[in-house]
Amino acid sequence: MDIKRTVLWIIFSMSLLLLWDNWARHTGKASMFFPSANQQAQQNTKASAAASASANAGTLPAANVAAAAASNAVPGAPEIKREVITITTDVFKADIDTQGGELKRLELLQFKAAVHHDHWYEPFLELFSSKKAAQPSQNIVLFDQSAKRTYLAQSGLIGGNFPNHKSAFVAKPGVRTLTDGAKQVQLVLESEVGGVKLTKTLTFKRGDYIIDVRHEVTNNTTAAITPSVYMQLLHDGTKPESGGMFSATGEFYAPAVYSEAEKFQKLDFEKIEKNTASHAMKADNGWVAMLQHFFVSAVIPADKAQRDIFTKKVDTNLYAVGNILPVGSVAPGATVANDLRLYSGPQSTASLEQIAPGLDLVKDYGMLAFIAKPLFWLMELIHNVIGNWGWTIVVFTIAIKLALFPLSAAGYRSMAKMKVVTPKMQAVRERYKNDPQKMNQAMMELYKTEKINPLGGCFPILIQMPIFLALYWVLQASVEMRGAPWMGWITDLTLPDPLFILPVIYAISMYITTKLNPAPADPVQAKMMMYMPLIFSVMFFFFPSGLVLYWVVNNILSIGQQWVINNKMIPPEHKA
Repeated sequence: MDIKRTVLWIIFSMSLLLLWDNWARHTGKASMFFPSANQQAQQNTKASAAASASANAGTLPAANVAAAAASNAVPGAPEIKREVITITTDVFKADIDTQGGELKRLELLQFKAAVHHDHWYEPFLELFSSKKAAQPSQNIVLFDQSAKRTYLAQSGLIGGNFPNHKSAFVAKPGVRTLTDGAKQVQLVLESEVGGVKLTKTLTFKRGDYIIDVRHEVTNNTTAAITPSVYMQLLHDGTKPESGGMFSATGEFYAPAVYSEAEKFQKLDFEKIEKNTASHAMKADNGWVAMLQHFFVSAVIPADKAQRDIFTKKVDTNLYAVGNILPVGSVAPGATVANDLRLYSGPQSTASLEQIAPGLDLVKDYGMLAFIAKPLFWLMELIHNVIGNWGWTIVVFTIAIKLALFPLSAAGYRSMAKMKVVTPKMQAVRERYKNDPQKMNQAMMELYKTEKINPLGGCFPILIQMPIFLALYWVLQASVEMRGAPWMGWITDLTLPDPLFILPVIYAISMYITTKLNPAPADPVQAKMMMYMPLIFSVMFFFFPSGLVLYWVVNNILSIGQQWVINNKMIPPEHKA
């Protein structure tokens, strides 16, 4: 009983601590465990200012490619008109600036931005207001250059006075919108500096989040050149607002590097700032990426193409991660091409696995990935049949309960025996209340005589805790469930229940299961067990509704299991 009491006290204490911490975050106070979003005014310097900081760099060393900005103006040459070209497909709306040919804005047309609230109770009030509850009207924007966010994709040449991401490009005429029946739309940009011509061709395909990027280097000089192509993802280091341990809307941004030799390496801007970021520096495979919640942008060069990998602080609160790929020697009059891919879209497991080795690792399942991945695989199989993620969770929970039924039955049998033996345990406590050592010895002897495992009743819960935590991370990381409805008032399983109906049902079901268990002999422990349903129910106000649904179904099934075991599987002599 001392062991069981200790376990319960730990659960009780952690529940109170997490509940208090989550309440503090929702009321704008500092978290004890998770730093709040940076509330200071952003000091982002835009990429153009960062580039001009090294305008006289001349021949750019590879380490400084993130700040490439050699002046490429040709004396006497006519001024090239700068414009922003918008390419629209069924999945993208992309803005490309002819100044540098950089991708400065990318809107995902099939993903709506989440509605953020200043207070946890606002969704509840919206449902009962005269106006309809706020619905997301704006699409998710990945690449962006604004007062609040700097997130760009840039490319160019280094190794001499060549076109780079600050050079003026000219856009070739062409279709800018993916028309009905067309499979792709292309944008061709050209820039020539010092007799070296760079042609960028961006290919956007129907239903595809991959942008094919082709760099063609034409040497119009009288001597051979040896340029390198670079492509980088530029991002500010300001932490996004919102988010928390129990919120599936919590944003984050982080660079990442993958190679077969050193595998997946997730970095952070703080280490890049201090020049202490450790990652693979050279490879002939892999990719670099910029991560955020549910979405990712990744630069994927051709396999077996040798490349340098870099991370770099470009300017105040501005960082880059990218690749440098040698083109080789380009003879006078010759043209050499380099192909790579830019994936920018959702962290969909099925898609990422097909695009590049290791790209599915950007989907962060936390420390329990070895459990979460097979769980999500099973849930996907169920979803392919059912077609609704809410009912998928229900069927998944039933499958888990059936798989664990033998262990659950053993636990419930142990609890049934505990009900019978509780008076004897109470008598032992009274007899040796002034001698804890003899009390423990007598208790152990009683357990041995009655063939009772004092922790048997805890097994059904303890066994499911890893599944519970893994499912939490599945809901946190799976864009497949983002915005997925269940029924009625549950319109997004990754968000909390706006009406708190599921947490209330959970409290009722947990209270019933508590009553079906043997009452603890310790009065303090018994009182603690009475409050557990209420504590967990309030905690579940902030959990994703899909996770609460799992526990509601789990508790209802547990009640049914206990009834079956108590009435059909437990001998009469073991019943109270």
